Amino acid sequence: MPRLRPVRPAGWWFDGLLLAALAGLTVALASGHLLGLDRAVADWADSHRPAAAFWVARVLNFLGQGTPLTLLAAGVGVVVGLRLRSVRPILPPVVAFLLTNLTIGPLKLSTDRAAPSASVKPPYLPEADTVRLFHTDGVYGMSYPSGHVANAIVWYGVLALLLPALLRTVGRTVPPRLVTVVRVLPPLIVLSTTTYLGWHWLTDSVAGLLLGLLLDRLLHRVPWDDLPLPGPLRNRDRPFTSVS
Repeated sequence: MPRLRPVRPAGWWFDGLLLAALAGLTVALASGHLLGLDRAVADWADSHRPAAAFWVARVLNFLGQGTPLTLLAAGVGVVVGLRLRSVRPILPPVVAFLLTNLTIGPLKLSTDRAAPSASVKPPYLPEADTVRLFHTDGVYGMSYPSGHVANAIVWYGVLALLLPALLRTVGRTVPPRLVTVVRVLPPLIVLSTTTYLGWHWLTDSVAGLLLGLLLDRLLHRVPWDDLPLPGPLRNRDRPFTSVS
């Protein structure tokens, strides 16, 4: 049986901590806690958003667009696969796509929370309603957790997995620090900008961070080079991940 790849911090305790933090945050919000903090952060952002800062934040926020990131990761996986004549590099984008769609969307629908801007543009909800969970009958509530943040963590994690393999096919290597930057910097930018722009409450972004880290750890545990493949694909199963 293939052995799981190591992650940091090692062990499942950190995954349990992330899951418990996400559940605890959701329960706290559903019980009416932290809503004042969300409202205060959103009000501060609204009063400190000049035009120049708005456009800079809006451009940077594109780093968290799920569909372009999905296509980019899939494209890199296909290129690496063609160069290596292996189907294995295509597996991480496929699994990441399934994992994000089975978690982020259903959570958004079930928690049913509106965005901060829902009180100043359609559907013009009362301010008290926009910040609460479980309140819009599933019509307007798609804010919690932040899909931008969760997607950024997952997809830049997949790109960080594929990028070294891509460069190795042309005889180059990627400095480990650059891989870390790819994994860390874009999600932090997306978390900051999506909250600053008023597209998500602060706790939406925190929830997206917790969920994204949990999914990222699951994906990086998968032994992509050792997964058993069906018979017809066994002649295209060359490994692609770096030895760790």
